[in-house]
Amino acid sequence: MEGSEKVAKEKTIMQINNEILNIATPFGGMEFRRNKILFGEIETKIYAIIKYPNSVSKGWLSKISNLSNVVTCQVFEPCNNTALIEDLSRSVSRNRGIEASTRSALERQRAVKAAEDAEKLMRQIDNNNEIIGYMSNFAMIVGHDEEILVRASKVFESRVATIGCKSRLLVNQQKEGLKAISPCNVPDEEILKLTRRNVPLSSFIGGFPFASNGFTDFNGYPFAVDSMNGLVVIDTWMRLNDRTNSNWVILGVTGVGKSTTAKLLMINEFMTGTMCIVIDPEREYAELALNLGGDLINAGGGKFKINPLQFKPCPEDEDDEVYKFYKDEDGKGLSAMAIHFNSLSVFFRLYVPSITDMQMAILKRILEILYKEFNIDWDTDPMTLQAEDYPIFSDLYRIILKVKNDPANELMSAYKNEILGLEIIIRELSEGADQFIWNGHTTINPKSNFVCIDTLGLQDASDNIKKAQYYNVLTWAWERMSRDRKEKVMLFADEAYLMCDPAVPQSLIFLRNVAKRDRKYEAGLCVISHSVVDFLDPSIKMHGQAILDIACYKVIMGADGQNLIELTKLFSLTEAEQEIIANKKRKVAVFFVGSKRFVVTIQVSDYKLALMGSGGGK
Repeated sequence: MEGSEKVAKEKTIMQINNEILNIATPFGGMEFRRNKILFGEIETKIYAIIKYPNSVSKGWLSKISNLSNVVTCQVFEPCNNTALIEDLSRSVSRNRGIEASTRSALERQRAVKAAEDAEKLMRQIDNNNEIIGYMSNFAMIVGHDEEILVRASKVFESRVATIGCKSRLLVNQQKEGLKAISPCNVPDEEILKLTRRNVPLSSFIGGFPFASNGFTDFNGYPFAVDSMNGLVVIDTWMRLNDRTNSNWVILGVTGVGKSTTAKLLMINEFMTGTMCIVIDPEREYAELALNLGGDLINAGGGKFKINPLQFKPCPEDEDDEVYKFYKDEDGKGLSAMAIHFNSLSVFFRLYVPSITDMQMAILKRILEILYKEFNIDWDTDPMTLQAEDYPIFSDLYRIILKVKNDPANELMSAYKNEILGLEIIIRELSEGADQFIWNGHTTINPKSNFVCIDTLGLQDASDNIKKAQYYNVLTWAWERMSRDRKEKVMLFADEAYLMCDPAVPQSLIFLRNVAKRDRKYEAGLCVISHSVVDFLDPSIKMHGQAILDIACYKVIMGADGQNLIELTKLFSLTEAEQEIIANKKRKVAVFFVGSKRFVVTIQVSDYKLALMGSGGGK
C-alpha cells in the first residue's frame, strides 16, 4: 500500500516536457468555427466542388490543385455499372421527351445536351468497359493571417469558375471537411452525399495534377519547375517527332542565371554518364570541373596545346550532302588532308584577317612541302599517326625561311612580297608571343568525363587570337564528339558569339555543321551567349540563325533592347513571354522543348549549388 502511494505521489509531481509537446502539437490546438478552422495562428477554409462541366480536358484539376496555399483531395468510389446504365437510359428518355415537348429554346438546348452526355457515357460503359464511379473533390485554403486567407480564397474561387466548375464553402461543416481531406480519416457519408458526382475513371485520373502539370520524360532528370510548380524532368537524349537532336541554346543578359543554368545542365548530364566538354573563356566552370574530379585544361598558353597542324578530320556521313557532292566514281570523298587544309584556312583567316587569297594559296603549297617531309600526303590515314608525327609551327617557319633564303626557288622568285608577309605571320606563331599557345604537339589527353578547356589566359589577347584559339578548340572537341557513335558527348560552347565573324563566316559554318551533324554521333551542342544579335548579322544570319533554330531545347532568359526584338521575331514570342523576358527576373526563362514551350523557374538543389563553386554569379 505504501509503495503504490509513493508511485502516485511521484506521478503528480512529474513535470511536462514542453519540447515533446510542441513537436506533437505544433499548432497549439485547433478551433472549428462556422466557416473556417484555426490551427494556432494559421487559418484555413474547406471547400467542396459541387458542379462540373459536361466535358473536361486532360489535367483539368491541375489548374486548381497546384495553386499556392491550396491543398486538394480527390475521392473516387466505383459503382455498379448495370444500375448506372439503367439510370442513364431513363435520363436519356426523359430529356428526349423534354426536347420534343418544351417550347423554351433554352430548356430544349439543355435537354439535348444532357441526353447527348448521357448517351456518350453509356457508350463508354457498354462498348469500352469504362469504369464509372462517384468523384468528390475537396480543397483546403491555407493562410498565415486573415488577409492571405481571403486573397487565396478569391483566387481559388475564380480559378474554379474558369474551368467550368462550381465550389461551395462548407459552412458549419468545416470539421467534416477536414476529415474528408485528411489522409488519416475516412470521409463522412453525409459530406460525400453533398459532393459526389458520376464520372468515368478516365476523367478522374486525367484530372490529376501530374496528368498535365509540369513536363516529364521517363528517364530524365529534374531541371526546373513550371508556372504551376510542376516539375520539369528532361531527357536530352530522347528522340520524338519534334525532338530530333540533343542541342541546347541558353540565351540571356548578364546576371539572370545563364551560367548557373548551364552548370546545372552540365552536372545533370555528367551524373547520367555523358561526357561534358566545356569551352570556358571566362573561367566560370573551373571550380565545377575540379569538384567533379574532371580535367581542367588551360588553353591560353602553357603545357596544354592543341596543334593546329595536326589533322582533326571530320568523319564522313553516309547521308551528308557535302561529302556526296565531292565523292568520285569510286565512292571516295575528300581525303583527311584536304579536309584539314580547309580547316587550316579558317584558322589562319581568324588569326590574320588581312591575309590575302594569294598568301593563303602559297601557304598551302608550302604546307604540302612540309607534310611531305613528315611522310604525310593526300592519302595518309590519320588513324595511323600519333601527335608527335605531325609538324609544328617551328617546322613550318623553317620551311618558309628556306624558301625565302633561296633566290632560285620558284615561289620566292614569283611571290617575294607574299613570302615575306608569311614569314612575319609564322614567326609570331613559332618564336614570338603566340608560340606558347600553338607551337607544339597536341598534349591534351583528358582522363575523365568532364573536360573544362579554360581560355581565360587569352583575355588580354586580341580578338583575332581569341577567335583562332576558340576555333582550334572547337575542331578538337568535334573530333572527340564524333569518335564513337555510341558514346554520349555534349559540347558546351560558352561565349559562342566569338564565332560570329562576318569576315570569316566559315567559323560559324563549322559550328552550324556541328549542330546539324552531332545527332548522328550521339552527341549534343549547347551554345551559351549573352547576345543573339551577333548570330543574326545580315552577312552571317543564314548560318547563325540555323544554330538557334536547330536546337530542340532553348532556354530564353532576360533580355532587352535589340536582343529582345530579335528574339521576339525569331521565336514568335507572345506578349506575355516578351514581358517575362523583359523583366529579366533571375532564374526565370521561357523554355522550349521541341514544339512545346512554357515558363519555368530554374531550381538548383543545395548540393549541386555547392558543386558549382563561386564562378558565374550563382
